[in-house]
Formats: sequence, C-alpha cells, structure tokens
Amino acid sequence: STQAKTLFPYTTLFRSLIEAIAGMTGSPARIAQISEVGGGSISRAFRLQTTNAHYFLKLNAAEHDEMFAAEADGLEALCACRSVRVPRVLAHGACGPDAYLLLEYVALRPLRDGDTGRAAGLALADLHRIEGRRFGWRRDNFIGSTPQRNEESDDWQSFFASRRLTPQLELARERGIHGRLIANGERLIEHLPALFAGYAPKASLLHGDLWSGNAAFDDSGELALFDPAIHYGDRESDLAMMQLFGGFPASMVAAYREAWPLASGFEQRRTLYQLYHVLNHMNLFGGGYQAQAERMIGSLLAELA
Repeated sequence: STQAKTLFPYTTLFRSLIEAIAGMTGSPARIAQISEVGGGSISRAFRLQTTNAHYFLKLNAAEHDEMFAAEADGLEALCACRSVRVPRVLAHGACGPDAYLLLEYVALRPLRDGDTGRAAGLALADLHRIEGRRFGWRRDNFIGSTPQRNEESDDWQSFFASRRLTPQLELARERGIHGRLIANGERLIEHLPALFAGYAPKASLLHGDLWSGNAAFDDSGELALFDPAIHYGDRESDLAMMQLFGGFPASMVAAYREAWPLASGFEQRRTLYQLYHVLNHMNLFGGGYQAQAERMIGSLLAELA
C-alpha cells in the first residue's frame, strides 16, 4: 500500500516483511495498513495489517540487530510454559539501516485483580517450575538496552555477584560515578555469602525483566509475557522486580505465594534483587536512581553489620 511504503521507504525491508509473512502463511502477502504503536522507549513499534491478520513489528537501527535476536530467543524460551501467552516470533534480522523483529500480534488488556489475577499468579509459578541444570543462559542478552551477561554457573550467589552486580558497578565507574556507591557496592558483594546463608534456590526459568509494562492479559484473560531478559535464576528475583515499580494485581502475588511459598529472608533478598534494576536504571537514565541505589546498599550493609 502507499501508506506502508511511505512509512517504510526501504524497499528491501518492506520486501523482507512481506516474504516473512508469506512464508508463515503459505500464501502471497499484502500489507494493507501500518500504524505506529506508542509506549516503547527503546524501539519503534508498529501494527501491520494484511487482508487476513495483524502483526506486531519492532524497528531499531541495524546495529541493534543483536538485541532483537536476544529478544526472539527469550520469547521462544518462554513458549516452553504453556500456561502463559507469548507472541510467536515470525522473523528478525537486519535490512539496510534497520533491524527488525516481526511478531504475532496479541491484543492485550491491562492486568487486573480477581480470578484472572489469581490465574496469572499460578501461571507465573508454572513458568518458574521449569528448571535448568545451571544458573544463567545459553547466550548473553539485554536488560533494557544494557548488555546482560549470562555465562552459566553452578552457584547462584557467585552468578549474581559476577554477572549482575559487578557489571553494573563497572558500568557506573565508566560513566564517572565514584565514591560511596562504588565502595559500598563492592563491600556488599563481599558480604553476599551472609545474605544467602542457608538458602539454595533452584535454577528457575525467569522472565528477567518482569515489570508491569512487560506483562498483560490477552483477550481470553490469560497472562501474556513479552520483552524478556531470559535466564535461569532464583525465582524470587522475578517477584522482586514485580514489586519494585508495582502495577501487578495483589491477587496475582497472593496466588503465587499460596501455590509456592517463599523461603524466609525473602524481604532482604528482594532489596538485593531490586538493587540490580535500580543500578541499571541509574546507568541508563541517571536522575535520582543513584541516591536510591546508595540507600538500598546502605540498608543491606546495615542489616549485615
């Protein structure tokens, strides 16, 4: 269509999208309408309409092709859990100046309380019951736009120290942050054994970036998950992220905890797991996140004194 070609002047990209849809449907494809969807802070998002179906497209600069490859890998991994709805990956790659990710279009509804909230909590517990042999993942990926290291480890405590906290502190130092945050952050890493004393989590399949903007209900009321930072880790870290910015139904969290109670000490570990995301926000956005991170580190160190 004229509108589609106006939005996508790069004919190679337009052709790639048509070929991907035709390959998936088994019949020639024609993109009739394209409309931009708001809400994304990293990539541009579009809804594509053909004569028979809708699709969801994410676009970014070609150098971000690896980000879309990691996202596609994470979405495909989430499909191992039949209790959650995950957009199917149709194609991804780089075309000229653009990187693209083409997905099944899923009509989304806001998270809400009640029976659907409780069902969502049980669905999340089902996801976490999928276990890996080691902590980490088969490839590195991204937390937001920050590279996330996933080299596998048999020990969760050392994994979290070396693959999560240390890279964020190194990134902060590279960006000119010094002083108390770095010194206390390194002290906290040295004291991690005390935080994990008597606690040995299983390697659960995690969404990894589970804030309310990456979860919704589909038309049938099933929990839909997207934009993952997938890895095997402590399930508590997903729950901690859910509670960092809020937005999840109380019934969802309650149903999860009833189905799979948490070990003692969760409140302390929750602060530790939330710290990773606050440090990442500090490195990405600056603002008041540095002061928040310093308070969290100080609180954890005080509890260990």
